[in-house]
Amino acid sequence: MWCVSLQRRPLHTSWGLMKKLTGKSPAEQRWLQRQLKDPYVKASHAQHFRCRSAFKLLEIDDKFRLLQPGCSVVDCGAAPGAWSQVAVQRVNSGGTDPALPHGTVVGIDLLNIPLLDGAHFLSSHDVTDPVTHAKLLELLPGGRAHVILSDMAPNASGFREMDHEKLVTMCLSLIDMAERVLQPGGSLVCKYWDGILAHKLQEKLSSVFGKVQTLKPNASRKESAERYFLARMYRKAAE
Repeated sequence: MWCVSLQRRPLHTSWGLMKKLTGKSPAEQRWLQRQLKDPYVKASHAQHFRCRSAFKLLEIDDKFRLLQPGCSVVDCGAAPGAWSQVAVQRVNSGGTDPALPHGTVVGIDLLNIPLLDGAHFLSSHDVTDPVTHAKLLELLPGGRAHVILSDMAPNASGFREMDHEKLVTMCLSLIDMAERVLQPGGSLVCKYWDGILAHKLQEKLSSVFGKVQTLKPNASRKESAERYFLARMYRKAAE
């Protein structure tokens, strides 16, 4: 997951906007202007989420109720931690409601993830590394997760097909992780970019999950090729 936080101060005046745009390239100016107009950016600041992407997971979970109090969750590509913030709230891993079961949230990223109460972060860790899988087995209660989340993506190269292929490969690696840590009946949410390999990824997911569907949350920009697969009812592949 990747995003840039804007400073929390009034930015709606023309003078403030001009100051922000000074010295920026045309592409940077377009990006900043879009950020300033984005209601999800404003809402993320107001609700103290680390990134606007939190609203994608909130929308998915509001509809499908994946994150229940007491659940164990693995957040792949967790930096800067917005999805983990949502997961901590929903599974009660911070223990804010003592009347509900306490869940577990473990976030993984190659980047550094700022500390978050209620979450255990494995910064500078690769989701494909057996060492990471071994640490997950230690951190997850009973060595099993109810849900694997992934909003991870490769650094953009500028070549759409190449980036699409890289992200599909990253998503396929989550199936290997699921084999090690996801409990039977568990769920997986993973971001992908639409393209020629999306069907291959869906077929692979369908081979180990009972139901797979495509989602496009409202918080995903309409012009973006970003999509999510929601895979539920995990079952291990036949030996």
